[in-house]
Amino acid sequence: MNNHMKEFSWVGSQEDFVDRQNITYVNHIIVGRYGGNSNAGQYKNEDGCLVWLNEKEDWEFVIVLDAHNTAESAEKVLGLFEDGKAQIKPLLSMAASQKTFKMLEENIISMFQSKKFLSICQKTQGETACLIVVRKDKYIWWFSVGDCVLYLFHPELSSLGQYQLNQRQFYEWIGQVNTFEQEVPCYSVGIRELRQGENHLLLTTDGLLECPNEPYSNPQNIYHAFASSKEEESMKTLFRCIEENNVRDNTTIISWKTSILKKVTLPSDQT
Repeated sequence: MNNHMKEFSWVGSQEDFVDRQNITYVNHIIVGRYGGNSNAGQYKNEDGCLVWLNEKEDWEFVIVLDAHNTAESAEKVLGLFEDGKAQIKPLLSMAASQKTFKMLEENIISMFQSKKFLSICQKTQGETACLIVVRKDKYIWWFSVGDCVLYLFHPELSSLGQYQLNQRQFYEWIGQVNTFEQEVPCYSVGIRELRQGENHLLLTTDGLLECPNEPYSNPQNIYHAFASSKEEESMKTLFRCIEENNVRDNTTIISWKTSILKKVTLPSDQT
């Protein structure tokens, strides 16, 4: 592995962060974790995440996981990607193209459908939602199973009311109950061009959204929280708010900003 790649991974069974928030930097990416409130009944953390990035090659590869029943399924998915690093890493090093993203999708599906991984999942207690996001050049690509959310915050998009890139899907998991066991696996995949200037990408598990009183069920409120102060302070504000609203569910947030200088798509009457 070359020295330019930075790596981080965590699963809630290692450290649960119940009743406390934790903010960690992986280069320019902020990883925020809050385990939920013990007085709401929380005693464990079943989230997980992975961050790989290479500034020289101009990409970030990020996963958030929201497991259910136990954290075991999140552990298994993280293990799968650690084992598959040698086949994914060369794709991220390639120039951004339709072929690159298609190959990435095909690789990830074949990893999830491998006999070895499917048999590991059958022996696992519980299942996980999984959101994989890649930023390469001026493009953002995602692969989503379940109900984790990816936001793209940019003034041009917010002025049109667009904040969220993927749609949450329920009854879709990897693990003991497994969409990749079906004859037709169910997942969402998408590609978007980022906008010129500063783009803010944010992934979250559903603790942020399903908090009592729903302070952040409207993505506009997340956008405004980050527009009003520095990124780390904004993340702390989100966690403080869900803590005060006595959230039980674990929340894991990954956030970073990327600046695009290249030309981007505009309507014909504005070019």
